[in-house]
Parts: sequence; C-alpha cells; structure tokens
Amino acid sequence: MQGLLKRAWRLGAVAAVAISLAAPVAAEAAEGKIHVALGDVPSIETLNLLIAIERAKERGIDIQVTPFKSEDVAAQAVVGGQADVGVGTPYAMIQKVKAPIRLFYQMSNLRFFPVVDAAAYKDWKDLDGQEIVVHSRGSGTEAIMQLMAQRNGIKYGSVSYVPGSEVRAGAMLQGNIKATVVDAANRRLLEEKAPGKFAVLPMENVDATDEALFANTEFLEREQEAVAVLVEEIMKTWREINGNPAVTAELRKKYNLLPDLPAEEEEEIVAYYTESAESKAFPEDGGNPDAVKADFEFYTVSGQLEGDPASLKVEDFWTFDVVEAARKNLGQ
Repeated sequence: MQGLLKRAWRLGAVAAVAISLAAPVAAEAAEGKIHVALGDVPSIETLNLLIAIERAKERGIDIQVTPFKSEDVAAQAVVGGQADVGVGTPYAMIQKVKAPIRLFYQMSNLRFFPVVDAAAYKDWKDLDGQEIVVHSRGSGTEAIMQLMAQRNGIKYGSVSYVPGSEVRAGAMLQGNIKATVVDAANRRLLEEKAPGKFAVLPMENVDATDEALFANTEFLEREQEAVAVLVEEIMKTWREINGNPAVTAELRKKYNLLPDLPAEEEEEIVAYYTESAESKAFPEDGGNPDAVKADFEFYTVSGQLEGDPASLKVEDFWTFDVVEAARKNLGQ
C-alpha cells in the first residue's frame, strides 16, 4: 500500500511540470496571487479545473498549484496558511475544528462507482469485515462507502487511502486491492482491460457535492478580485465543456496540460466529459443553498457531519458572495 502512495505522488510530481506547480511554502499576501492546494493527483478528472486556471492566468492572475497527498492534508495547508484555496469538501474540519474557512464554489457532484473483484465479492454484504480503499480521509469516496455500509448493515474491516482514481484502478488490475471507488473514466478502463473481472455494486439516491473550492475568510475578503476572476473562468469553462465535451481535449493540447498522460487514458478524455455532462456532474451555477442542504443530508448520514441536518446552517459552512458576483459579471 505504501508503494501505491509513493506511485501516486510520483505521478503528481511528473504532471506538475506542465502546470507550474509550486513547492509547499507559506502563502504570500500578494495582490492578485492565489496558491491552490490540490488534494489529488492531476488527472483527467481535474483537467477542466487546470484549463480554467490557465485561463485565469491569461487574465493576469498569478496562480500556483501544489498537489498534496490527500484532501485532508490540503485542507490543513489552507487552515495553516501554506495555501490560499483548497479543493475538497472539508465539512468535518469546519464543524469540528471551527476552522475559519468557508466553501465558496461547488465544482462537481458525486459521480463515482464502487467496484469490486467479482471473484471475491458479489454484493455489499460480502464486504462485511473486509478492506476497502478510498481516495482520502473525509473525501466523497469515503463518504459513499460509509453510507453504503450503513444502508447494508455492514462494517468494513479496514479503510485505506490511495489518492487518484487512476492509481486505484491500476491497483485493481494488478490485484493489489479488491474493493474501491473509481470515477467514470476508470470504471470504463477496468471494463475494457479486464472484461467480467470486476463488478460495480449498486448505489442509489446519492447526490451531493464531490469537490468544492474553499478558503480562509480573510483571504476571500482580501483577494475578492482575483478569486472572482478564477470563479468566472471556472463557470465559463464548465459551460463550454458541458455544451461540447470534445473541446476538453482541444484545450488540453492548447495549454499543454498533462503531457505525460498514457495514450489509453488520453482517449478517455472526451468519453469522461461526455458522460459527466450527461449526468450533470459539473454544475454551472457554482452552487446554491439547496445543494448545500443536500450535502448536509448526505454527509450527516455518512458520518462526516454531526447533528440533525435540519439544524445545520448554510452560512456556517458556505459563502455565496463570490459566486453571486461572478454571475453578475457574466450578465446573469
């Protein structure tokens, strides 16, 4: 398992060359500068964000991106001042630590697939007492698996953390793990590389935020203009890709992103974003209070949040000032 973690980090380090990743250093209070903590390996599923970042750079915003080994480490970097903006859903941290951070842009909805080695497991009950592998502590993938455990009356033997959907898929193909969660692109990869070897377990009525942007409230106040530009470019990029998923591959080449992506994964870019557009995985409005309330329901049941969902306050976790300003600037 440690080898897989090291491989995930190496993949992130290779991809870093193409997107000007910075070493983790203290965030500087410089106007028009944003240091993003990415708790994932740069991959197909983050390509749309990387495109939006390049477009924000074209508008004069100095953006640096640092990959961390997990979302919770990235969140800690934001809280500790080593980064300005994080990517993830740090609901538990905000609630338990009373961290002075707020989510401010909903980037994606949960669209993941629990997959198992069909020779070892047939259904959810078979996972009782077994090891599962998810992206990171507090991630949407972990929340999904914990929710399904509750629904099926089981308890996992252990939970391991391996960042990167493609890394987990590779480990499945190698037989190193037998139960995990992958995105649509890597679900198709497993089906193509080993037909019949893996099974997708059923998962119904799961709809919540997968990835969102979050930042310290002081930073959001200080860098309103820079953050507004980034959010506007994300909105425009999401809408363009949802309208024409094939443009993602074209924009990847234009900005020379993920140059070391394996050929078989390169072919998945359009397929992944086509399926994502059809399933409305990438919302175009940046989020709203109703979506947050749906998050409260999901993350409470899955154990990431505590208390009665109806008693939780949207403003304790989110601010929509940036999104509303971006909509106004875009004429909406």
